[in-house]
Amino acid sequence: MNTKAIVLFGHGARDARWREPFDRLASLWKAQRPQVPMELAFLELMHPNLEEAITTQVSAGATEVVVVPVFFGQGGHLRNDFPVLLNACREKFPQIALTATPAVGEDDAVLQAIIEFSARAL
Repeated sequence: MNTKAIVLFGHGARDARWREPFDRLASLWKAQRPQVPMELAFLELMHPNLEEAITTQVSAGATEVVVVPVFFGQGGHLRNDFPVLLNACREKFPQIALTATPAVGEDDAVLQAIIEFSARAL
């Protein structure tokens, strides 16, 4: 049986309040898509990190994990740091299909949602 899972991957910050929108995002995912396991993961300063989140998914039976970078664009972290982390996870878990999407901020639907949000402020 092929079990798919999602990891929403953010930057992380020292201020714990920075995480609050990610926790809301996780709650919304779990309410709307309870059949698809989801974990948050962070590049730095917060836990779980990417390897920990993928370990949780694999331990729960995932055979396919898609990592979604919740970043606005492809800065240095996504161009340089993220591929190293993702490849290390691929080496640690060769038995699973581990893929990643582009940064969410590169999606036209996300950009359109920001336009709509901004227009409501007028």
